[in-house]
Amino acid sequence: MVRYTQSMRSYKQYCAVARALDAIGDRWSLLVVRELMIRGASRYKDLKENLPGIATNVLAERLRDLEDVGVVARVAPVPPVATSLFRLTSRGESLMPVLRELGRWGGQFMAERSGDDVFLSHWLVMPAELHLVDHRPDDPPVRVAIRTGDQPLTVDAADGLVRVTPGEAPAPDAAVNGPPNLILAMLVGKLSIAGAQLAGLEIEGDISAVERIMPAPNA
Repeated sequence: MVRYTQSMRSYKQYCAVARALDAIGDRWSLLVVRELMIRGASRYKDLKENLPGIATNVLAERLRDLEDVGVVARVAPVPPVATSLFRLTSRGESLMPVLRELGRWGGQFMAERSGDDVFLSHWLVMPAELHLVDHRPDDPPVRVAIRTGDQPLTVDAADGLVRVTPGEAPAPDAAVNGPPNLILAMLVGKLSIAGAQLAGLEIEGDISAVERIMPAPNA
């Protein structure tokens, strides 16, 4: 049951949707969950840096509220780490399907990017894992670097599974370089590889490694 705190608002409705929104519906709450889902256990400082625009007091309140409803847990520091970490509990991890469907639904609003929109490349992890497919599961594993934004991503495909992680592993089979809008459009199947290349996207290395994992256009 939701344990209400002073900073939490309630719809005061005996309805599962209303109770869920009581627990995680405040502004920034699901984005805190997104960060912990993608990056794993994180320091307060890391969360603040990866949630551009959030006020320090608001982040502290959201973390406290998410702890109170059992979505987030605080982990005591273990040397050489000197500060506490925040991680998702099993209740928090069970929000993954919710975030994925929100991302799928929100894709319809991603056609344009306003000039003041911040972009961090690790935000592509969820849409990439949602749409990318290993089309040749019997072939040897492949690794593709996605280079856009503030840091690269690594896409590994093996045995029919695709895993996307922030950062670049050495010696990828191929590398995809381009602006975020082209990368995103190709990752979700709105743009073919050839169409993205015509628009300015660059592919280095073995293009068949990229073809192996990309969704069919308009999928």
